[in-house]
Amino acid sequence: MKLILTRHGQTFENQNRIVQGHLPGKLSENGKEQVRKLGLRLKDENISAIYSSDLRRAVDTAKEIVKYHKNAGFFLVKELRERHHGSYDGKKSDEINWEEHIDEFEKLSDMKIRAKKIIDEAYKKYKDSTVVFVGHSGINRVIIRIMEGKDFDEIENMERQDNTAVNIFEIKQDNKHIIHLMNCTKHLD
Repeated sequence: MKLILTRHGQTFENQNRIVQGHLPGKLSENGKEQVRKLGLRLKDENISAIYSSDLRRAVDTAKEIVKYHKNAGFFLVKELRERHHGSYDGKKSDEINWEEHIDEFEKLSDMKIRAKKIIDEAYKKYKDSTVVFVGHSGINRVIIRIMEGKDFDEIENMERQDNTAVNIFEIKQDNKHIIHLMNCTKHLD
């Protein structure tokens, strides 16, 4: 299966450095332009299914891709949601003491379980096809770690996923996945 993994477009919350987590988020004007360009970049792909986080910022991004792939399956799923940060969701990141309340954060192990679940579900249905996942920086990094077959201990030190960045993987049944592209935003140039 060819998996195209992307992140939602820029939101007002991204611009203002607000932790979104499970909040819906609203695309900024720049974000709307980013998703328009993303849709154009992916329009010639032979996409069989589009799975999107059910949070508004991802759904609005996925809808732009769907415009060019009206016959593709379109699924809104909780498995692709961003990491939940408990009481920190909705607060400015520079006003947060990240060492406090860390027990409120969704565990990376739980994120891995839900990421693996949606990868396996998509692979079972579309193993010989192209599938798009529209997610968020955190969940996308979890998916990338799964594709790389690497440990999750250093996930916080991984490169953040840029808004509408494109990652392309070839999913193999033997878990020897191939990475073709990482965090590419050439469509925004």
